Amino acid sequence: MCQQCGAQQPRWLGKCPDCGAWDSFVEQIDPRGTGSRTDRRTDSATQPVSLRQIATESTARLPVASSELAQVLGGGIVPGSVVLVGGDPGIGKSTLLTQVSAYFAEQVGLTLYVSAEESTQQIKLRAERLGFNSEHLYVYSETCLNLILQHVTNLRPSLVIIDSIQTVYLEEVTSAAGSVSQVRESALRLLRVARDLQIAIFLVGHVTKEGAIAGPRVLEHIVDTVLYLEGDRFHQYRLLRGVKNRYGSTNEIGVFEMTHNGMREVPNPSQIFLAERSAGSPGSTVAVTMEGTRPLLIEVQALTSHAGNAPPRRVSNGFDLNRLLLLIAVLSKRVGIPLFNQDIYVNIVGGLRISEPAADLAVALAIVSSYRNQAVDPDLVLIGEIGLSGELRSVSQLDRRLIEATRLGFCRALIPQALSGSTIDGLDTDILRSLAAAVDTVLHTNGLQEQG
Repeated sequence: MCQQCGAQQPRWLGKCPDCGAWDSFVEQIDPRGTGSRTDRRTDSATQPVSLRQIATESTARLPVASSELAQVLGGGIVPGSVVLVGGDPGIGKSTLLTQVSAYFAEQVGLTLYVSAEESTQQIKLRAERLGFNSEHLYVYSETCLNLILQHVTNLRPSLVIIDSIQTVYLEEVTSAAGSVSQVRESALRLLRVARDLQIAIFLVGHVTKEGAIAGPRVLEHIVDTVLYLEGDRFHQYRLLRGVKNRYGSTNEIGVFEMTHNGMREVPNPSQIFLAERSAGSPGSTVAVTMEGTRPLLIEVQALTSHAGNAPPRRVSNGFDLNRLLLLIAVLSKRVGIPLFNQDIYVNIVGGLRISEPAADLAVALAIVSSYRNQAVDPDLVLIGEIGLSGELRSVSQLDRRLIEATRLGFCRALIPQALSGSTIDGLDTDILRSLAAAVDTVLHTNGLQEQG
């Protein structure tokens, strides 16, 4: 069995034909025929039920420690669900889940925190540092999943946290902990217990060097929700991003600040991302992007410099490089700005990664602003997608973007003509059709000398 993707072969192979991983096959005992899956129940609980006969009172969401986490989860914790939380080592996964478990124990009921990597004394010290000492929070240090499930069945907690899924193991599975078989079977067993007992389970998942959750991809298909805790461990801000959610919207984010008292939620992330903005500097613009249902105002920085005889460099941080190359080509062809001999660097401030095209206009004008050494109006926000013909195309949820810009004190917005029907009190909107018109409106050609 391939330890990367879970593919099965009748003999050992040097390279997996499915995922292309080298030296990833490990010999496994075929569990079929052992009778481990023949004990499925046939009572009324497993019979088909009419949709109208299903009661929904027991599926009310349970509260969590912060509104940011509740937004990412879709409103709260759903009983019977399994949530997978991944992130780099030291990013704050255990700290966040300790806060979640302690708050849950105080507000809802019995909670079990299982750690296969730390002792109970270590968990106690972290809880005291965070200011928690709940009587209903039980701590257990064990790696054998069979013993863990026995205590779960006996205690019947409302919330269980397993830290981490790669370090627990089932005795009947012969492979080592963290292998494909162990991770998959452990997740399936925990999912069955969560459904049967109607308890919520949080799983901590290690990540690989590429940033993906370690283990088979089937693990992300088994669980109900997948969350990633992102950020630089040497900086204070963390982004909790939802990439899968069966009970809510995907691509939601929650913003937290790592402090000595734990993870503190940031209720106004737009203000945080613009706090250190150097208004009036060439190469700086403000874009309004949507992260799920939340509008965020972010600063886009660009820098151009003469490349000389060397091939020009294109470097992007937080913005898709292929999208950047497309915008550079449109600026050169449709607007007539010679960027063939310019090194171009684009940076999205705050560690965010922009995936939607609504920030195209902000990126393009930041490049032109740096090239012409002219500053963009600091009270201006830029919204719009750029097509290959240089036209400005419409974006979704424009009203919510403009309302967020007005709330943060911006007085002017540049939007595509297709969205001319959107007007917000206190905000002047410039309605344009093309990128060339936007450049002429925002950056007048009678400014400082362009770079040559």
